[in-house]
Amino acid sequence: MNRKCIAMLLAGGQGSRLYALTKDVAKPSVPFGGKYRIIDFPLSNCANSGIDVVGVLTQYKHLQLNSYIGSGQAYDLDSSDGGVFILPPYQSAGEVGSWFSGTANAIYQNMAFIENYDPENVLILSGDHIYKMDYSDMLREHVQNNADCTIAVLEVPRDEASRFGIMTADETGRILEFEEKPREPKSTLASMGVYIFTWEKLRKQLVEDEAERLSSHDFGKDIIPSMLAEGAGLYAYRFDGYWKDAGTIDSLWEANMDLLNPNVPLALYDPGWKIYARNPALPPHHLGPNAVVSDSMVSEGCEIDGEVDFSVLFAGVTVEAGASVHGSVLMPNAVVRAGAVVEYSIVAEGAAIGESCRIGERPEDSQNRDAWGITVISSGVTVAGGTAVPAGAMVSADLPANAGQDAAEDGI
Repeated sequence: MNRKCIAMLLAGGQGSRLYALTKDVAKPSVPFGGKYRIIDFPLSNCANSGIDVVGVLTQYKHLQLNSYIGSGQAYDLDSSDGGVFILPPYQSAGEVGSWFSGTANAIYQNMAFIENYDPENVLILSGDHIYKMDYSDMLREHVQNNADCTIAVLEVPRDEASRFGIMTADETGRILEFEEKPREPKSTLASMGVYIFTWEKLRKQLVEDEAERLSSHDFGKDIIPSMLAEGAGLYAYRFDGYWKDAGTIDSLWEANMDLLNPNVPLALYDPGWKIYARNPALPPHHLGPNAVVSDSMVSEGCEIDGEVDFSVLFAGVTVEAGASVHGSVLMPNAVVRAGAVVEYSIVAEGAAIGESCRIGERPEDSQNRDAWGITVISSGVTVAGGTAVPAGAMVSADLPANAGQDAAEDGI
């Protein structure tokens, strides 16, 4: 059952920097772009790149993710000799089970799965990045270079470089230095967290790393530096398309807003590179007699009779007459009642904004620009009518009427 390449997708992240949005789901399960979840992007990339075996390594709040991915049919990844396989931590006979202790340990614990397909190469992916990428091009370059490991990279602003694994490479692309999240970066060439390893080399590294008591069992902190120290052939694969780590409230909001920007190269309407997803069977969206919708994305099942501008609305959202939504993301089945104003906010799944509420505010209207931020209403929360929730607040519990700013802050 030898294969040229299989993929292992790391999807167990808690996403703690998304706070209330990931209290019930893992970060790869967070809704994005009106009809998708973040994990749809790497899975669709695999399907479009011809990679038909994908192991999805789950850990935190994995039940919804498992249910959502299912057999992989939505991604056309349910072939008889391949497919999508959910791989949670497990305990073998006579062993003590444990959570994955690092990205490399997660792969180590699933070496038997990889061996079953006897691949020449293994593609390692993160389940929480938004981008479109043809992995077959990267694999072709990996083989041409006779590389032990190829790392997808992109240029980042220098003031952001310390957030990434940073490397220097020569004119052939061979990596000379690599440092994980350096305080003083030597370059702006950043790792995207997308790796292709020659399986024979990676297997050896994983076994050696697991035996190292002081290792954190992480690709960026341990595996990559160890391979460089041994003189292994590591190469950079330059990527110049759109890529976003939607790991913070601001970056998730920005990535959604990017979809409304014609100058951002993330084309969801490209028939040659579809982003697949499991979507609900809902009727078409409906615009009522009072509806005014401009520069927005509106998904199926939405009922709109208010004003929506520069916003992303997921399936089943309701915006009642007299309500106004601007610069916001309304996740599945969110409700905005009559007269409410929602600005620069993320309203999570199933949350309800009561009549005449005021949620968030525009940055130009803020009395304190330094404290301004995206307002978040967590999933299932009900904000009672007449309540004002300030910019930057994060509400994770129901708010009674006239709760005001203090009550909103209590919900953080």
